[in-house]
Amino acid sequence: MELNIKVEGTLFDLGNTLECGQIFRWEKHGDWWYCISDNQVFKARQIGGIIEFVGTDYQFVKQYFRLDDDLQEVIKAISQDSFIVRATEAFHGLRLVRQSPWECLISFICATWKSVNAIRDMLFRLSRMFGEKIMFDGLPFYTFPKPEVLSNVDLMDLRRCGLGFRAPRVLETARRISDGSLDLERLKRVGYEEGRDELLQLPGVGRKVADCVLLFSLEKLEAFPLDVWMKRTIQAHYLHWFDKPFANKLMKTESLNTAQYKRISSFARRYFGEYAGYAQEYLYHFARRGGLIDPT
Repeated sequence: MELNIKVEGTLFDLGNTLECGQIFRWEKHGDWWYCISDNQVFKARQIGGIIEFVGTDYQFVKQYFRLDDDLQEVIKAISQDSFIVRATEAFHGLRLVRQSPWECLISFICATWKSVNAIRDMLFRLSRMFGEKIMFDGLPFYTFPKPEVLSNVDLMDLRRCGLGFRAPRVLETARRISDGSLDLERLKRVGYEEGRDELLQLPGVGRKVADCVLLFSLEKLEAFPLDVWMKRTIQAHYLHWFDKPFANKLMKTESLNTAQYKRISSFARRYFGEYAGYAQEYLYHFARRGGLIDPT
């Protein structure tokens, strides 16, 4: 049964939301976007201000696409300069997605030093090998393997999924989640810093991975993940907020060290405020799509 939600066109854009690099396991067939979350497969498409969806219900769509976020208020809050305004205007309607914390965690552990397409391939192979098959619209989809499943697989089988050096990290993380050493759901109820520090105890989780998991699945909208695209963005448009010695060192490095990451992250959370994570996603997508070239 096909259902729909009416939204103002500028307040949600399905394509911008799914293509901005925050989530990987979706497929597009014609006008429809097919997604799988936990054990549920659904499809959605947008025609103007109408979101049509099949395979799930209104409450799930509202929750998954964060339609309960006041996007107008979010944009107003983060619009601290002309560059972020250009980013929000270029990709109007981009929203964060509420992801499964477990799948999000493994996704971003796998994302280290990989392109978006390569990450998607890895996760699809992992799901095909260890998940459960679901047929939907005559197409095969696979659930993401549960922690207790991955905690018992052979390391070589993980490597066959293309994980490479990430395989031992995924295996050990699955074991820690499976045996209860870390309760991901509990992290939704703690503060940003406590949640970050607990995630940093996991193998393969550095500050960027921790921030991604906090932002995309654990309700920490102030988290501000930093990668090479965000480093370039800071250098091109926000370097004047830092002292010259720091700025000069930043310009000479290829990647961020821990001290640099912490300082830029702290600045961004102060500068953009409680919705800094939204600012990050708009800036990240804008940078990847060529927005760093300032016509002025």
